[in-house]
Amino acid sequence: MGTALLTLAAAAASIAPAAPAGAEPPEDQGFELLDPTGPREVGVTELHLVDEDRADLWFPEQDRQLMVTMWYPTRDEGEAAPYMTADESAVFVDQLGIDAPADYFATVQTSAVAGAEVARGKLPLVVLSPGWSFPRATLTGLGEELASRGYAVAAVGHHYEAPMALPDGTVNGCLACPTRPAGFDVTTQRAADLSFVLDELTARGSQWRGHLDLDRVAVGGHSMGGSAAHTVLQTDERFTAGFNLDGALHDAKDAPVEAPFLLVGAEVNGVPGNADGWLSAWPQMSEWKRWIRVDQTAHSSFTDLAPIADDLGIPIQEMDGERALALTRAYVTAFLDRTLGCEEPPILNGPSTEWPEVAFENPESTAPAP
Repeated sequence: MGTALLTLAAAAASIAPAAPAGAEPPEDQGFELLDPTGPREVGVTELHLVDEDRADLWFPEQDRQLMVTMWYPTRDEGEAAPYMTADESAVFVDQLGIDAPADYFATVQTSAVAGAEVARGKLPLVVLSPGWSFPRATLTGLGEELASRGYAVAAVGHHYEAPMALPDGTVNGCLACPTRPAGFDVTTQRAADLSFVLDELTARGSQWRGHLDLDRVAVGGHSMGGSAAHTVLQTDERFTAGFNLDGALHDAKDAPVEAPFLLVGAEVNGVPGNADGWLSAWPQMSEWKRWIRVDQTAHSSFTDLAPIADDLGIPIQEMDGERALALTRAYVTAFLDRTLGCEEPPILNGPSTEWPEVAFENPESTAPAP
């Protein structure tokens, strides 16, 4: 399961830093993401985290830096936050090699209110990791949906692995793309990133500590992010469930996972034998599990790039892009409602007339519910 953006574009062989960040997004509004369907309004804010105890894999002379987008339920209404900055957009458009305005992604409309107050109560937490070379913004559609349904969501931007703006105005692209080492090394660093984010959110003095239900914490992601979710479940027992959206598993040889896990594969990648590492990992998952394959989809279909590519006139899969996003939302939400909310969504039990594109590859061998 590669991380290329399929027909949308190939990842650039080398990404140069863009001009300093700080330019305001353009006033004209562009493509509008699907509105979240939950009953809550959604707020959003960003965090800059620095792990002073850990060197960056790509630049060992530097401490590891992360940017985190937090989506959460709120009662506030107001102006929606930008999808990404104009400078991040310019780097990402260049990376994709697409025929689009440099500020295209800065004009994409979201639903989350910037800086809104967090709703009262303890919120279950979902930590997300994007695919290799994918900005964390490409999980906005999923993050907003989960927040509208009562979850706090932390989408992690892994420095040098995708376009990312830092608070000092620096915007770096995927500087690691040309020299990426073995997938296991990336997965291991990302797993450490995910644990560090949870450390910071739950530390004494954190503004988030009082908002989070620390007994209900899930982790998941797309592509390399899904692999990192699988890895961190083996090393950090604070995460109690995980999911992988079409990601190869780089640690599957000896990798027992004792937590509920959902595998979502694209039409080709999700076929047993094509799913890198899945066949080895599957019998090592000892709790509730599902392996589903989605027809008419490709690798990037489980991100915002599915509807965005339709808007750009370069669709990346047979399925309509907005339906692909809606399907991703439906199955991830159902999984989290089951594992963190003690519900029993029927779409996880087998084929559905609502989502006929979904095939259950091995439901008969799933472990009993925990």
